[in-house]
Amino acid sequence: MYELVQAGGWLMIPILLCSVIAAAIVIERLWTLRRKKVIPAKLLTGIWKLLDKEALTEAHIAEIESGSPLGRVLAAGLINRHLARDQIRESIEETGRHVVHEMERFLNALGTISTITPLLGLLGTVIGMIRVFTAITVVGVGDPGQLAGGISEALITTAAGLTVAIPSLIFYRYLKRKIDERVVAMEQEAMKLVEFLHGDRKQLA
Repeated sequence: MYELVQAGGWLMIPILLCSVIAAAIVIERLWTLRRKKVIPAKLLTGIWKLLDKEALTEAHIAEIESGSPLGRVLAAGLINRHLARDQIRESIEETGRHVVHEMERFLNALGTISTITPLLGLLGTVIGMIRVFTAITVVGVGDPGQLAGGISEALITTAAGLTVAIPSLIFYRYLKRKIDERVVAMEQEAMKLVEFLHGDRKQLA
C-alpha cells in the first residue's frame, strides 16, 4: 500500500483522505438511518393508548420527542393537538423539514467526494504525463525508467480516484433513496396521528 501511495505521488494523500471520510460517512449514516431507530415500531400505538386514557403528559411528549426522528415529528403534533387540524399539520410539516435536513446530514459531503475524487485522479494523470514529456525532453525516449515513473503515477492516481468515487456515488444514491423511504413512512405515521386527533375532537364536540 505504501509503495502505491509513494508511486502515485502527493495527490494520493487527498484521495486517501477522501476515502476515509467517505467510509466514515457511510457507516455513520447506515447506523443512524436504521428503520427501528428512525421509525420505532410501536411508537404510534403507544401514543394512541395514552391519548385514549387521557394520560398523555408533557413528560411523555418530551420522551417521545427525544426518542427518534419520527418522535420529533409526532411530538410537534401532540404539542399542538388542541389546535385546528390544518395548524397541527403545519406544525408537523415544519418539524419534518428540520428532521429531514438532519437525516441528510453529511450526504452533500459524500456526493462531493464522489465528484472530486475522479478529478483528483485526472489531475494526477495530467501531472504524470507532464513528467513523462519532461523526461522525454530531457533524456529522450531511451530511458524507460524515467518514462515509467510518470506513467505509473498517472495510472495509479486515476485508478485510486475511481476506486473511491464509484462506491461513494453508489452509497450516496442508496442513502438518498433510504431517506426518501423513511420520509414517506414518517409522513404516513404523522397523518395517522392527525386523523386520530381530529377524530377525537369531533367526538368530544
